[in-house]
Amino acid sequence: MRNLHGVTRAELIAIILHQQEQIGTLETQVQELRDLVAAQTEELGRLHKGGGKGEPPAWVKPNRPAREKKQRQHRRQAFVRRREPPPEEVRHALECCPRCGRKLVGGWEHERRQVMEVVIQRRVVDHVLWAGQWGVCRQRWVPKLTPEVLGVQGKRRFGVSVQSLVALLRGRYRVPVKEIRRLLWEVCELHVSDGEMVALSAGVVAAGAAELARLREAGRGSPVVCADETGWREDGKNGFLWTFATPTLRYFEYHPTRSGKVAQEVRGEDFGGTVWCDCYGGYNRFSRKQRCWSHLWRDLRALKGEQAGCPEVLAWVEAIHALYEEAKAFSSAHPLRCQEKRRDLEVRLDALVRLVAQQKGAPHRVLAERLRKHLLEWFVFVEHPAVPSQNNLAERSLRPGVIARKISGGTRSAAGSHTRTGLMSLLGSYAAQGKALLPACRNLLLTGSPG
Repeated sequence: MRNLHGVTRAELIAIILHQQEQIGTLETQVQELRDLVAAQTEELGRLHKGGGKGEPPAWVKPNRPAREKKQRQHRRQAFVRRREPPPEEVRHALECCPRCGRKLVGGWEHERRQVMEVVIQRRVVDHVLWAGQWGVCRQRWVPKLTPEVLGVQGKRRFGVSVQSLVALLRGRYRVPVKEIRRLLWEVCELHVSDGEMVALSAGVVAAGAAELARLREAGRGSPVVCADETGWREDGKNGFLWTFATPTLRYFEYHPTRSGKVAQEVRGEDFGGTVWCDCYGGYNRFSRKQRCWSHLWRDLRALKGEQAGCPEVLAWVEAIHALYEEAKAFSSAHPLRCQEKRRDLEVRLDALVRLVAQQKGAPHRVLAERLRKHLLEWFVFVEHPAVPSQNNLAERSLRPGVIARKISGGTRSAAGSHTRTGLMSLLGSYAAQGKALLPACRNLLLTGSPG
């Protein structure tokens, strides 16, 4: 304790004032800490839905409710795997009796069990070109290797089977390069360097250059195309992966920009089909569009959850939902009736959103403005049944690219992006057409066409 003997009255007053100032500062800090604890407690309670013990946070997808188990119906026939003609048969028989040790005589077939195996092995072949000199002219002749040996890429140490497998694992199944190296070594003791695997994949894209051009032109001539884009990184810089898809076609391109000029350039100046897409402004360049209802429903559900206590907003959302269900249920073989129905739905939708879009401060004003801005682009699918009401096809087409981005983080060069998008376009289109990918890739390397 400080010795206060001999301290004057003025000095005591100064000490007291200093301590009071320190007490005020400490009280302020304590209040700030209390406010911080209260805010963190409130945030923790929000994440745990009120702080209930064992409850997941709000951003965790809830568990699916238990379903009532129905009694399984017995099938009229068993759908088991049918036996295949075996090229090989192995007999298992005992020579001696396990009990007395005497030799067994005769026998019969007691049971037959079929087992399927996959045999993958490395095959190394030396193709020797044997020159000869025949005839009176004494001309020297050397045979030429067939495309089965060289492929369309010319000289290559690895055959088209290895090249097709590497391209399929990288482009379709998104296996990293180092894992492909390990797989090839463990399965067939084949050592392939990282650089060689990159070259093998690029060779498939080079062999399919004409096929990629054909896919691009086929998309331009399609009456209906869905379009979408997602982020992609090239050499550490942000860019965008664009997709243009039809039920039988997938086409991808990488561009550093999200400008609408990209979509217009890929589709072509003379494209007269319908593009089904989300409400991104880059697609406004196209004259015929079907806006995606799935994206709209995502925002409407969020609005419904935020404004659960507002009957006016809930009734508005339900009215739009009823309008959409009516449009989906409508079907007619008469084009004139389809056109009339579309106009009727657009008029009724405009009546729902016009007043809301003019109400300042209304919680559903933004969505109402969006609906009114694209008023003529929501019910195109009613007049044209070939046009879907959502662009889920584009979302599913981009999903493999999104997963590849999460695994690898993107590509390191423009050549890598070209190889990646080329493989996704070729293999994605072949899968959409129901073709076997490995034979299609092999035929592409041999003939330049998937066959």
